Amino acid sequence: MHPERTRPGTAALAHGEFWPRLLERERHALERGALQPIETQQALLERDGVTWVVRQVSSLARKARDRERRQTQNDAGPSNPFLPPEADLTIGAVGHGHLCIFNKFNVIEHHILLVTRAFEHQECLLTPADFSALAWCMRERGGLGFYNGGRVAGASQTHKHLQWIPLPLLETGPAVPIAPLLDGPDAPGRIVRCPALPLPHAFVRLAPDALHGNGDLYHHYIALLEAIGIEALSLGDETRQSAPYNLLLTRDWMLAVPRTRECHDGISVNALGFAGSLFVMQAGQLERIRSSGPLALLQAVTD
Repeated sequence: MHPERTRPGTAALAHGEFWPRLLERERHALERGALQPIETQQALLERDGVTWVVRQVSSLARKARDRERRQTQNDAGPSNPFLPPEADLTIGAVGHGHLCIFNKFNVIEHHILLVTRAFEHQECLLTPADFSALAWCMRERGGLGFYNGGRVAGASQTHKHLQWIPLPLLETGPAVPIAPLLDGPDAPGRIVRCPALPLPHAFVRLAPDALHGNGDLYHHYIALLEAIGIEALSLGDETRQSAPYNLLLTRDWMLAVPRTRECHDGISVNALGFAGSLFVMQAGQLERIRSSGPLALLQAVTD
């Protein structure tokens, strides 16, 4: 057996193991100090029929996180944190091509990453194998899968990584806050725009068994990219995206949003913004969102 398969944390996850193994490894990572959750204060904004979640990082947590990142860079120089990932942050293998690891500086509890074992660029198109890994996790525990297609879309690393968080995001209301605006037709498989979501996007409702047919997810994904004007570009032996985008996936639907800029008015937006969950660094940024409205922010990074 290959040595990488026998290291703690890299054994393949079997059916029924995902959630208990995640919780077990999470306790371990916290005890070892490898997992460093970012303390935030949460505000809820009722706008446009949506209860938006805005999390503001505390100044002390921000300083501690920045100090840790600087120390890591000083110790090791520029490096890929996913090759290999920290053993204490590793949950296990999903299929042959992906490792399931924790987001080291997590804002949302139980936030995981699905990273490719071999380097692939974050701007490469997703593959059937990527969807197979994500669908496996979602068959086990539901949740929200998402992808930041490139730096402009909010990606902080160039090594390909899909992300997953459990649902609901709020204790009350829809599991995904922005769901009231996703009023596309009930017919599964149709690529549409949702009239209530006033920004560039493409949406598809999924058949009940979509997570069991990974090819279906992949074909829907390609159709969504085509609908938002993103093409496949050949670059050597890679297939890259022609423009940045965000992708969100639940058991019931998939949403793709093209991106034109990473931030607006100093406020960064990643895929979770299009789920109804925003993140700010300063109280003044929260007040600007409160004043202009979350949809205005999302429109500004997609127009």
